[in-house]
Formats: sequence, C-alpha cells, structure tokens
Amino acid sequence: MNPYFSTRRSIRAYDPDRPVSDELLSDLLGQAIQAPNTGNMQIYSVIVTREPERLAAIAPAHFSQPAIRSAKVALTFCLDLNRFDRWCRLGGAEPGLGNLQGFTWGVIDTAIFAQQFCTLAEMEGLGTCYLGTTTYNAEAIAEQLKLPQGVIPVITVTVGWPAENPPVQPRLPLGAVMHFEEYHNPTDAELAAIYADEESLPENRRFVEENGKRNLAQVFAEVRYPREQAEHFSRVYKEFLKSRGISL
Repeated sequence: MNPYFSTRRSIRAYDPDRPVSDELLSDLLGQAIQAPNTGNMQIYSVIVTREPERLAAIAPAHFSQPAIRSAKVALTFCLDLNRFDRWCRLGGAEPGLGNLQGFTWGVIDTAIFAQQFCTLAEMEGLGTCYLGTTTYNAEAIAEQLKLPQGVIPVITVTVGWPAENPPVQPRLPLGAVMHFEEYHNPTDAELAAIYADEESLPENRRFVEENGKRNLAQVFAEVRYPREQAEHFSRVYKEFLKSRGISL
C-alpha cells in the first residue's frame, strides 16, 4: 500500500508565514487540468482566491470555518457552461447542456479536476481541505467571485503549508464498498460489523453522548445531516441553478 495515500488527512490549520507561490499553484493546476473529463469539453473553471481581504470576504459563505480563516489560498472549482456555450454559439451551434445530464457531467468532471489537484498538491507537501459548504451558499459565493450566467460553484478547497498533523480519519473496510460482479446487499449483522469499528472510537462515543443520542447513526441522520437541512439547501441550490440557466 502506498504510504502517502494510506495516511492522507485534511488540513485545516496552515502556516501563516509560508506563502503558496503563484508558480507552484499554476504548475499544480496545469498538471491537474490533464484529468479525464467528458468528451474533452472541460466544462469547469477554478477561481483562485488568495488576497487576505478577499479570503475574509468569502469566509462567511463557508460559515467562517477554521480552514477558510487559516488558508493561504482558496480554490473554488466551478461547473462552467458559460465558456462552452459561448464558444458553441460563436461557431453557429446551439449548446444543449443546461439540463440534468449536462449538470451531472459538469459536476463529475469538476470533482475529478479538484481531486487531481488535491492529490498533486499533497504529494508536494501542501495541505488541503474540502469545504462542504459551497453548495449551501452558492449564490453568495457567486456574487463574491462575480461568476457570470452558467458558472456554478461546486467545490471549494483550501490550500496551504500544514501547521498541524491531525490523526488519519478512519474509513470503512474495503469489503464494505467493493463488490465483485454484482452488488452484495449486506445482512443486518454484516452491516453492524461494517460500522462497528467507527462506532467504537472514543471520539465518536463521546459525540453520541454529548448529543443525547443512542448511537452514531442517529448523530449522522438527526444532528449532522438532518433531512430538514438537506431539503432546505436542496431547494436553495435548485433555485440558484435555475436562475443560472440550468433546468433540472
């Protein structure tokens, strides 16, 4: 097993005195742009935010998480139909990606691009952290970044030289996610065994107790990611997408 990948961790605290050079950032993004994508359309863009006042301005849209407050750079990876659509029309063609299929292609390809960058950056010794708040406040982010019609924030990654060495987060056993030939639907006993190690971790047991729940599943479903919250942000994001010319 490659030791780099088996010890990968998210970094939320960055060295305030060590900048990430433009040259290094451009080199890493230049390599990442070789990532696979649908039909080589590359319907994505990335907005680099590094000026301290601009980082401070965008932080509230990410609930001012430690990672965005500490970051030397924030990269907002966007689905970009603006560039592709305009190119098509300049060529006398009518583009047709402002729909669920085009959105799905764009999100997948944007995510691949972002992960390719993260892998390359971390192999250079940089720390990165995905922010899960980008789709929550896409409209505010779009306003801050002056995104035109057809450009949709999908993923934000903070970047910097690590100022912490957090523990490696546990993952489910490989057997839980790898299926041969056809999907194996686990029995209840197998399902309990899959999550047993994660549920037994002291920090997770403490989390369950602090939230007054019976188990970790209740914490995830009722505290961290409740249905009401997911449905609210789904409506908000869907309305934003509609306002940007994407019909789902």
